[in-house]
Amino acid sequence: MGNTTLKDVTNYNYGLEKIFDKAQDFLPINGTDYVELYVGNAKQAAHFYKTAFGFQSLAYAGLETGLRDRVSYVLQQDKIRLVLTTPLKSDNLISEHIKKHGDGIKVIALWVDDARQAFEETTKRGAKPYFEPTTEEDEHGEIVKAGIHTYGDTVHIFIERKNYKGIFLPGYIEWKSEYNPPSIGLKYIDHMVGNVELGGMNKWAEFYANVMGFANLVTFDDKDISTQYTALMSKVMTNGNGRIKFPINEPANGLKKSQIEEYLDFYEGPGCQHIAVATDDIVHTISEMRKHGVEFLHVPGDYYDTVTGRVGEIAEDMAVLKSLGIMVDRDEEGYLLQIFTKPVEDRPTLFFEIIQRKGAKSFGKGNFKALFESIEAEQARRGTL
Repeated sequence: MGNTTLKDVTNYNYGLEKIFDKAQDFLPINGTDYVELYVGNAKQAAHFYKTAFGFQSLAYAGLETGLRDRVSYVLQQDKIRLVLTTPLKSDNLISEHIKKHGDGIKVIALWVDDARQAFEETTKRGAKPYFEPTTEEDEHGEIVKAGIHTYGDTVHIFIERKNYKGIFLPGYIEWKSEYNPPSIGLKYIDHMVGNVELGGMNKWAEFYANVMGFANLVTFDDKDISTQYTALMSKVMTNGNGRIKFPINEPANGLKKSQIEEYLDFYEGPGCQHIAVATDDIVHTISEMRKHGVEFLHVPGDYYDTVTGRVGEIAEDMAVLKSLGIMVDRDEEGYLLQIFTKPVEDRPTLFFEIIQRKGAKSFGKGNFKALFESIEAEQARRGTL
């Protein structure tokens, strides 16, 4: 298991050729607008993401801007925006979210040209409204936004900002900070992975297909993603232009508790398991992250004994990749390099993937076994395998 065969590649690329025919055009999405995390201490979390991940201060909202119930810090690196939000009192929904889930992703905001139309098209196809279309304005113009529910307590907010020239959104001011570490080369969000309960994968894949016009890019079953002990199944859903990709994972039967089951136990329900962020120079990015204290999964020692024979010639020095723990995989379009952090908080839930694509359009199927063995080793240390 783990090697990508010619049949796999042929089937995958045939799927790519058909994907844009299948994806509907009733919900055009320009990209990810921002990702909002509800956290216990946004000020400290912002310092972590600036120091460890190279984000820059962008915008702020809180008591000083008229908010009484929460505070939000907005960070940016190239096309990636993170919003870190903390409640100021215990009696609100943000506090309840953190009590149940710990620090976690609440909002995956999608940049659209027409938020009202996006809301109308999705709700008439069965989406549960999160909030109706609203207009917010200040001296820099106006934005229109609307929201729908998706798996667990996660929501999508549609953001229409064509008539807005401000720093982020109305109600936010520029966050001026003397401490702004340099970028480490993160460019954009490549994909975001949702973990759902057993039996939920098809339900939510159908939600993205029927409600949001996405198409199934590729499917992995428990034969593709398994080890001696654990397994999972996954369907990767993508919008028409390919800028938004949402793999949906569910656990599969195994001898021991899978990483998906561990996530569901500690997050106490479905949620976003990890954010994959792209870089153009993964060696530089990971070297900097390691210097800044970010911890990564350990790749099994024998992984690099066979990787060259599997992926062929690459531009990078394999010895350097091995020293940093960066994995490699290839498809018919090219190859990719990827690495996964350990969970970035005490609950074994949210983590990040760093990925560099050198032509490859796939998701590192050849690395699945090594990745799972690494995660299982961490689960064994935590006593949750």
